[in-house]
Amino acid sequence: MSKKQAFHQRILQSMEPWVFLPAAVVVILFVIMSGLFTDTTRGVFRTLQQGIVENFGWFYMLVASGLLVFIIWLLFSRFGKIRLGGDDARPEFGYLTWFSMLLSAGMGIGIVFFGAAEPLLHYLDPPFGEGETEAAMREAMRYTFFHWGLHPWAIYSALALPLAYFHFRYKLPLAPRSLLYPLLGDRIYGAPGHVVDVLCTVGTLFGVATSLGLGSVQINAGFHRLFDMPQGVVAQLILIACITAVATLSVVTGLHKGMRLLSQFNIGLALLLLLFVLLTGPTLYILELFVDSLGYYLQKLPYTSLHINPGSESDWQAQWTLFYWSWWISWSPFVGVFVARISKGRTVREFVTTTMLVPSLGGYLWFSAFGGTSLHTLQTMGDGIADIVRSNEALALFAVLEQLPLHTLTWSLATVLIIIFFVTSSDSGSFVDDMVTSGGHPNPPRAQRLFWALAEGTVAAVLLYAGGLNALRTASLTMGLPMAVFIIIACVGLVRALRVDYASQGVPSAKTLQKQKVPPRKSLDVDRPQEEERKREKDD
Repeated sequence: MSKKQAFHQRILQSMEPWVFLPAAVVVILFVIMSGLFTDTTRGVFRTLQQGIVENFGWFYMLVASGLLVFIIWLLFSRFGKIRLGGDDARPEFGYLTWFSMLLSAGMGIGIVFFGAAEPLLHYLDPPFGEGETEAAMREAMRYTFFHWGLHPWAIYSALALPLAYFHFRYKLPLAPRSLLYPLLGDRIYGAPGHVVDVLCTVGTLFGVATSLGLGSVQINAGFHRLFDMPQGVVAQLILIACITAVATLSVVTGLHKGMRLLSQFNIGLALLLLLFVLLTGPTLYILELFVDSLGYYLQKLPYTSLHINPGSESDWQAQWTLFYWSWWISWSPFVGVFVARISKGRTVREFVTTTMLVPSLGGYLWFSAFGGTSLHTLQTMGDGIADIVRSNEALALFAVLEQLPLHTLTWSLATVLIIIFFVTSSDSGSFVDDMVTSGGHPNPPRAQRLFWALAEGTVAAVLLYAGGLNALRTASLTMGLPMAVFIIIACVGLVRALRVDYASQGVPSAKTLQKQKVPPRKSLDVDRPQEEERKREKDD
């Protein structure tokens, strides 16, 4: 057998054709429809999203708050000591590396984009009362913490934890279909499982492509400040092409090389920029704002979590809170699969603590520093920064840094930070799509990684050029409703399996698992993923 034939055989053996091919077809058709019938496509998805938010907003609020309660219960439950893997399993990645990768994949580019903008926008147009008052400032920080803190990370954890548990503990495929086993049994390996994996694959690609589009706009803004680069679609298409090439190189080099190193570098750079703002900005104001906002947020958390403003004609909640909840839920397969993949060897308690509490606290400090500096600038120097943010949210970060020393240097660092977050979002999304379309294999082939990385850049570029980026964003949000139901099912199945596991004081036997309808079906090699990936890279 020739090398070419061996390569093709290896690709076909690793591919799940009933997931890969339909997902690829859906993406191609969507690009064609958005390019040829942009206005029609945008209108359809906008109407669909508005209908979901208006009629099921209460459901989103209940699900997000219920998942937070569920995750906190797991943190303090008797199941906290159960390990994701065998009882002797140890983490594949060190704590710092693990944290860096999950934060980069979870919402890294989001907090950089909105870090200075969202608190200021809420301050100018608060959900209650008049803007630009002391009460408006407290409400602005409370809702910013609410949108980016415990709730979104609880949503991610609620999908990632059962997926990691079933994969590393029971050797089920590392794919969303595995979470349906308590309900469907062996049928997850048939049409129902294929449908779930296709939806999650397409949703992941759409979500990441949307992030690439938003990231290109902010990078364009940074280059405009640094090099007077023209702002517009053409410049943003060039940026997407260049950065997609870097992301493709990263994803091809593998999880233990490209993605790990980029994530560590990016978190280090983010910390450096955060410390710079803390030390050179209004330090006392930032620290006081952080403490006051955290206390006010926690004090009002139960009310905020369930407040739906019934009968009100205001669309503020629909534009912000309900939008974010549907956004986080629709993104949960992407973040969940990736976080599950890098969490082998962690205990349930360790997993929950790190994936929910640590990123939330880091995000609170980031929004306090950058959002606090933007608020302080508005209060002391007038409406100049407000006019900038209202006209272009992507400029908020650079407008804040302009008020501090060495702004040319910090503009450069911020632009590099956005680029690397751009890359890590793309390569982690490609890696997730590759795993799912390979039947849940933890170390999928590089050729498929290349396909999905290029597909993300192509989708973002085509839709940005056609004016369909908003339609793409709305399309990804429509997946929030079915995904919310899916996450609830996953949590129910996880509790059932944890009870069996705890009662047996170890990995249940096949007979016990079969009786509980959560048995392993396909045995995957999850014990030595690093060695397997290195072997595949050598063969390729």
